[in-house]
Amino acid sequence: MAVVAAGALTLTGLVTSAEAADVNVAKNAGFESGLANWTCTGNSGTTVSSPVHGGTSALKATPAGQDNAKCSQTVAVKPNSTYQLSSWVQGSYTYLGASGTGTTDVSTWTPGSTGWTQLKTSFTTGANTTSVTVYTHGWYGQAAYLADDVQVTGPDGGGGTDPGPSIPGAPAGLAVGTATSSSLDLSWNPVSGATGYTVYKDGVKATTSTGTSATVTGLAADTAYQFAVTATNAAGESVKSATVSGRTAKSGSTNPNPGTSVPKHAVTGYWQNFNNGATVQKLSDVPANYDIIAVSFADATTTPGAVTFNLDSAGLNGYTVAQFKADIKAKQAAGKNVIISVGGEKGSVSVNSDASATNFANSVYALIQEYGFNGVDIDLENGLNSTYMTKALRSLSQKAGSGLVITMAPQTIDMQSTAGEYFKTALNIKDILTVVNMQYYNSGSMLGCDGKVYSQGSVDFLTALACIQLEGGLDPSQVGLGVPASTRGAGSGYVAPSVVNAALDCLAKGTSCGSFKPSKTYPGLRGAMTWSTNWDATAGNAWSNAVGPHVHGLP
Repeated sequence: MAVVAAGALTLTGLVTSAEAADVNVAKNAGFESGLANWTCTGNSGTTVSSPVHGGTSALKATPAGQDNAKCSQTVAVKPNSTYQLSSWVQGSYTYLGASGTGTTDVSTWTPGSTGWTQLKTSFTTGANTTSVTVYTHGWYGQAAYLADDVQVTGPDGGGGTDPGPSIPGAPAGLAVGTATSSSLDLSWNPVSGATGYTVYKDGVKATTSTGTSATVTGLAADTAYQFAVTATNAAGESVKSATVSGRTAKSGSTNPNPGTSVPKHAVTGYWQNFNNGATVQKLSDVPANYDIIAVSFADATTTPGAVTFNLDSAGLNGYTVAQFKADIKAKQAAGKNVIISVGGEKGSVSVNSDASATNFANSVYALIQEYGFNGVDIDLENGLNSTYMTKALRSLSQKAGSGLVITMAPQTIDMQSTAGEYFKTALNIKDILTVVNMQYYNSGSMLGCDGKVYSQGSVDFLTALACIQLEGGLDPSQVGLGVPASTRGAGSGYVAPSVVNAALDCLAKGTSCGSFKPSKTYPGLRGAMTWSTNWDATAGNAWSNAVGPHVHGLP
């Protein structure tokens, strides 16, 4: 399947710097003149004013049916020359490539991002090549994608280029966000024509960013600093923005949550706060094999980013809030962690701004205080913004203290690449993250860390996809295998408990592997997760009775 072939490409021979005479041979590269110079299949393309990466416009193209929304342009090139191709993109399965090069045509892609991601590759023209087609496209059945600021940098092929950029204006809206004892988060408004930004602390350059936010680290506790930011592009650097002041937090914090510790090898189970045909449970009914119980789910409110929790007493046979809170304390007294899960298949919580990040942190902290939850689970299946979710979770961690449990349950597609928003969030909070229990179900075939395709429902699917996380920057203790508890627990992807145990052994001990065998073992692997404790109970707790002892017996 084409998506696999593109995903398996490796980027070689990237041009790291352009010669002085090189130009961008693409015309209307920032889509400032609508779709001039561009052709999109099936009338799939248009231009939008928001979101944009630079300037005032960006391309938006929408796949439909058998049309992958390919937008292309023929550019004039010189024979026997090397060109660097790049574009900023946003959306699921977005591709960038060049054809008709006269040598080897190239393509690269990203599995998806809710923020701007730069795709890069390069190509060399043949001895008689004077024009090349550059293109971007999405993927069948996926949502619209965005592209902006296309660069085809190399020798002028005789077609000239767009006029060069002018020095951008100074950024506005500089504001200080989350503060820790050693760092401060900053954000500002985008500037037309800017390709980067420079942050100054007390008049001295502190850091740079390609986006409209940055975190300044290495600061002293309880200390005030002055910040300004400039916008940059190929023409130069703007004047500085208005200066703002920010103060770091004091050292130390109080910890309101009960602070039970997660064992080295742990089993996570989602507990349903609703009746969908599975066994209705009280928290006290959840078997002792579960170390982390994720209460599903918190509810969105009308305040952006904020959540609340409403116990479904009617659907749970009269289970009262008082009983629920008492059962949380009893589970914690037994050494278990009870956390609140945010999201789910129908969850609509959106954390995409500083205000919503603050609302999220404050509201989850309020739930921790009210119910005694040990932490939070991020199970947002309808998009996640790594910049602001990182801010939200760091703010929550600062409030709740070091005992906070943070788990995540991304879908398989979310963890195929470190460029994905979920993966970036996990790496951003690696120092406070407990475990990522990726959902190895409802996904179809996926790439493993070896670039091969594996079908869900097999031991290879579990081990080869877990390898992406293990080799992509997460600690083994932060990786768990998420699977359905029964054939009724998910639409597809159920595997027998024996297959889960074989995958655990393969990863932790190098035994019981299928055709895929990791290059090394990960004895610190955290364990496994299931949806749900209720579906497990419906099947006589067969999953937790088999997988629980096996997880706890890992090295």
